[in-house]
Amino acid sequence: ATQRVLPQSKETLLQNYNKRLKDDIRSILDNFTEIIKTAKVEDETQVSRATQAEQDHYEMHVRAANIVRAGESLMKLVSDLKQFLILNDFPSVNDAISHRNQQLRALQEECDKKLISLRDEIAIDLYELEEEYYSSSCGQWDGVELPLCEAFHRQDSWGSSSTTSDPLRANTENSDRLGTQESMQRHLNGHGSSTSEQS
Repeated sequence: ATQRVLPQSKETLLQNYNKRLKDDIRSILDNFTEIIKTAKVEDETQVSRATQAEQDHYEMHVRAANIVRAGESLMKLVSDLKQFLILNDFPSVNDAISHRNQQLRALQEECDKKLISLRDEIAIDLYELEEEYYSSSCGQWDGVELPLCEAFHRQDSWGSSSTTSDPLRANTENSDRLGTQESMQRHLNGHGSSTSEQS
């Protein structure tokens, strides 16, 4: 795998982490070495043994504190490295995003397949219903096939106004009424003429 080129700020930050690591390790090593040297018993000097022992005791405390400080600095460095890795590990983040995208795309394809299958089933059922409808008497109107919506609309109007919705029936009824009126008129006229002749 090719090494990623980091931005200048990140490169500087990593260099700072590396410098802190080396400084803390060197501090631990140097202070521990000095503590070992202090534990060595030396020959008589101008300083008394009690004074020298007190000085060595104080120096050991200081160097031990330095070792502890360097250890805490290393622990803080580990925490900073973990935080840097979490916040700046873009390849891992991209892999997680790609994996999630693949899952969502698979779910989308499955939903599309189910919707297409449902559409085909509905189309088949609708075709069968239309075939049944057009083959029945409800789908005919004066020899012309009507759409479903128009047929249902006219079927509803049949129950409310059957006489007005059928023009042939209305014309027949009107002609029957006119014929009856004319026959009655002729009968009355004939009867009136015979009466006048007799008088």
